[in-house]
Amino acid sequence: MKDTILVVDDEPNILSSIKRLLMDEPYEIAMATTAEDGLEILKHRAIKVVVSDECMPGMSGSEFLAIVKTRYPDVIRIILTGHASTEAAIRAVNNGEVYRFLTKPWQDYELILTLRKAIEQYNLQEENRRLLNLLKRQYIELELLRRRYPEITEIERDEEGNLLIDEDISEEEFQEIVARCMKEFS
Repeated sequence: MKDTILVVDDEPNILSSIKRLLMDEPYEIAMATTAEDGLEILKHRAIKVVVSDECMPGMSGSEFLAIVKTRYPDVIRIILTGHASTEAAIRAVNNGEVYRFLTKPWQDYELILTLRKAIEQYNLQEENRRLLNLLKRQYIELELLRRRYPEITEIERDEEGNLLIDEDISEEEFQEIVARCMKEFS
């Protein structure tokens, strides 16, 4: 999945400024001038980070990001606003679970760093989801193996807790059992 950022702001000059600022960054930038257009873009493109203005006609940024959170919970959400109020910040955090709340005019380095960290956060969460799914599949496979070959997970210990190895099974027999099990699950 490409590192794609969606910027939603009703002011075209803000969109142009952000696009210019990110020109040398390795991101694809999607832009929308309304929350509705932003939602339409999200339907058709894989987006990792959404940056939204708070004060827009029709739907506020916090309302928009609350919808994004519900429909696309993995997307990292950021508010960028020129009207920073405590109420807007609380609304954005509570309803949209925003990653960051930035104010206009922004510091270029702060916006770039925030977007880099947001992409990194998304990628880490995606990798965690992938590893968790892998672990679940491996657990199921191990459980199926254990049910079919209960001896594969039997562990015997002596009085001192040391592992006892069945001397009756040869390395070759052990490898055959492992190969048979692997063949079944591949």
